[in-house]
Amino acid sequence: MTTEHRGAPASWSASPSRQQGDDAREPGKRVKQRASVPGRVWRVIVWGVMVFFLVNVVLLIATVAVNSIATRWFGTLLPQGFTLHWYAQAWSDFQLASVLWVTVEVVGAVVLLSVLLGVPAAYALARVQFPGKRIAMLIFLLPLMVPPVTYGIPMATVMYKIGLAGTLSGVILANLVPALPFVILVMTPFIEQIDPNLEAAARIFGANTFRYFRYVLLPLLVPGMLAAALLVLVRTIGMFELTFFTAGPATQTLVVALYYAVFSTGVRAPQSIDAMAMIYMAITLIWVLIALQFVSPTQIVSRVKEQKH
Repeated sequence: MTTEHRGAPASWSASPSRQQGDDAREPGKRVKQRASVPGRVWRVIVWGVMVFFLVNVVLLIATVAVNSIATRWFGTLLPQGFTLHWYAQAWSDFQLASVLWVTVEVVGAVVLLSVLLGVPAAYALARVQFPGKRIAMLIFLLPLMVPPVTYGIPMATVMYKIGLAGTLSGVILANLVPALPFVILVMTPFIEQIDPNLEAAARIFGANTFRYFRYVLLPLLVPGMLAAALLVLVRTIGMFELTFFTAGPATQTLVVALYYAVFSTGVRAPQSIDAMAMIYMAITLIWVLIALQFVSPTQIVSRVKEQKH
């Protein structure tokens, strides 16, 4: 027996321990397999919901786009004919020329004022350390974190009392409330990335404040300023609540005019309303695509999380 045991292969003597190890690992594998099944189910559910949502959005936009160029579309898969007549009718019926001009005036003024006021404020917040800096930053970001309706109604009430409601200045000031903090939020990371030693070096070489700003700081801030301006432009075009509360008949932007076109009294062709909606969507999407070339939304989200913490 001793000879047979000595002459037995090494794998035979090690087989019981290996078998025990395999038996010990099998429950772990089974647990992992059981745990992976719910994960796969949830993954399938999440992707299914996302695909369902995207398909519905695409079909909704496609329906509006097709109806805006349809001669008649009732009870059939496709319209009986196609025409661009509804775009011309929407342009004349809803006075889109004047509405677009008001939109350009409001958006241009809001972008200019928010950049002129927001960049110095962001520079001060990025460079100066003072007690209560986090509280000050939180106050600046409040208009971005709360719904516009919460402060839009009281602000519109005050504007009606002082006579600013219904005027172009009132609409610009109302849209400036969330635009200015947005510029500060976007510009602060850009300014924090600039080395403060550049200013000291410029001072050593004899540059005054204007020369330092003109030849050193401004070229470094141009990408951030451009990104902030484009994002404010997109937000202002789509800002409905504040503009609706403070605009008058002659100071309506495109989004407010679209709302009145949908819900106003009178018989209006749905094709012309859809044509107006497509004009609004095209203008907004063009500026969104341009803005995304200069700034990533994840950068803004991460910045908001840093300020909250």
